[in-house]
Amino acid sequence: MIRGTRKQRKRLRLKEYDYSQPGAYFVTICTKDREERFGEIVDGEMRANNSAAVVWSCWNDLPNHYPNVELDAFVIMPNHVHGIIMVLDEQIVGATPASPLQRKRHRLGDIVGSFKSAVTKRANEIRGTAGSPLWQRGYYDHIIRDDRSLTRIREYIAHNPQRWASDKENSDSKGNDEFDRWMASASTRTSGERAR
Repeated sequence: MIRGTRKQRKRLRLKEYDYSQPGAYFVTICTKDREERFGEIVDGEMRANNSAAVVWSCWNDLPNHYPNVELDAFVIMPNHVHGIIMVLDEQIVGATPASPLQRKRHRLGDIVGSFKSAVTKRANEIRGTAGSPLWQRGYYDHIIRDDRSLTRIREYIAHNPQRWASDKENSDSKGNDEFDRWMASASTRTSGERAR
């Protein structure tokens, strides 16, 4: 490859934001090439397969590995997942100002990466496809800044299977999803607020 000809990847994270700080994060993680690996939508309901069961198990296991993580709404779709991860302000029992206990703060990317790795390993074991990639590189996140946004995102996640026909992750999508327009406008408003 000739130096400088490689396509620049779009930056997905806010440049100056500390993703290890407490907050609520809406994440979307897609399968490699948007391949439908977790089941199918039939009459507005997700019909999950064995790989989806692995996804569910690994998602629910995250707080066992990250004690300052609380999980909120979550949905598995045929080729992606949506979830809300709450990173809490960690309270360490037994720490005093004279002898503070040091514990590493994990960034959102560490948490998502661990989830993706665990799912891939276990799903490949079940399918007998060791080393096969399952997820696309990276993930999408949105910092949830207020209760109104949290409520709207929870509703979107809960109703996502019924919206599959207009979901941008669906290769057979038949339209634009109103939620995607709202997210784009929310991101624009947030960018404008940061610029001030």
